[in-house]
Amino acid sequence: MRVGAWTRRRSMWLDIGLAAVAAAECGGSAAVFAFRQGLGTAAVVAVAVFGVIAGSTLLVRRRWPLIPVAAALATIPLDAGYTLLMIGVYTLGAYRPEGVASRFAERRAMTALCALAIAETVIVSTLTLGTQQQNALRHGVAAYVLVILSVLVAIGISVPPAMLGLYIGAKRRLLEALRERAEGLETEISLLADQAHERARRARMEERTRIAREMHDVVAHRVSLLVVHAGALERVVHKDPDRAAQSAKLMGDIGRQALDELRQILGVLRTVEPDEQEPAPLGAAAEGDEAAALGLADLPKLVDESRAAGLGVRYTLGGLRRELPAQAERTAYRVVQEALTNVLKHAPGTDVEVVIAYIVGGVALAVSNTCPAADTTPAADRGLPSGGNGLVGMRERVHALGGTFAAGPTAEGGYRVEARLVTATATA
Repeated sequence: MRVGAWTRRRSMWLDIGLAAVAAAECGGSAAVFAFRQGLGTAAVVAVAVFGVIAGSTLLVRRRWPLIPVAAALATIPLDAGYTLLMIGVYTLGAYRPEGVASRFAERRAMTALCALAIAETVIVSTLTLGTQQQNALRHGVAAYVLVILSVLVAIGISVPPAMLGLYIGAKRRLLEALRERAEGLETEISLLADQAHERARRARMEERTRIAREMHDVVAHRVSLLVVHAGALERVVHKDPDRAAQSAKLMGDIGRQALDELRQILGVLRTVEPDEQEPAPLGAAAEGDEAAALGLADLPKLVDESRAAGLGVRYTLGGLRRELPAQAERTAYRVVQEALTNVLKHAPGTDVEVVIAYIVGGVALAVSNTCPAADTTPAADRGLPSGGNGLVGMRERVHALGGTFAAGPTAEGGYRVEARLVTATATA
């Protein structure tokens, strides 16, 4: 801010100084010309005032650069304004004027202005040889030599300033373009950085949601079974030792399965790509590890575990068997698993029906349970807390594959979960 103000003040004082010099040169030269022509005092004063006014136009040279050039062309016939002409044509080329003056800042227009200034200077010098060059003519200098010198002087005071102004103007415009481009690049880089930050934030949120969903599906089902079997073991440990031993064995099997699945998920977090040395995408690794162990073929085992926990599960498989993508197989398995877990939590001892139907290009599934008994112990009282994330996780899984999901109570008082997964890559 201070630098800009200092620059403006310096430019203002420079223009004032140049205007003073040009006004003195124009007024003095015009007055001398009028005096040599034998004009009266009033005419000499009027010409001098006109020259001072013409030279003062340099005060507005940056805003209206064409005005000093026009004033110089008007004073050249008075054999004055040469300093004004040099500064004017330089300013016209160095600055980018607006409006009508912009057309005179082009190279062709500048050439025409310089030619006009040269012609005026030569004509004035030629017409005034007798009055202004008397000493040279008296000493034997030829008139044509004086004309040639006039041409050279005219070229010297108009062409070099114009060329210098055009060069400075082109350089200034180039710097401005580079500065604007740099500012544009900075803005673009800042925007890209913001977008990258937003994408990274979204990726983190999606990954956290996916990990939370995976952990919920693994832990909720297995731990629910463990709690149910632990309760049964507590009740029969003294009455039926054989059944207690069977429940203990089931608890050990369930615990080992839960640990295996947790190791699979946690192992993904430690996976490192050999080339990039960065954590591998969690979804890609999970597809490779879990697809081999979890799918529609594992549903009978899942049903048996639920039956062992006290649910009356009826499993029905229909339709023409088709090979589905690993992600679809895993999603179908997780939906059935979470539905059975919810029944075990909220309606233990009820009858459950699991229906799997292969359809064209995918699979449809439904899990429904009957109305629970009125004296059923709430899930929280049995040590089975519910975070309310099960249905959300099932819906997210199904929608991620472009499927449809529905869940809600039935007219008979039970609950029903339905999902439909259609995959374009399913083959017969």
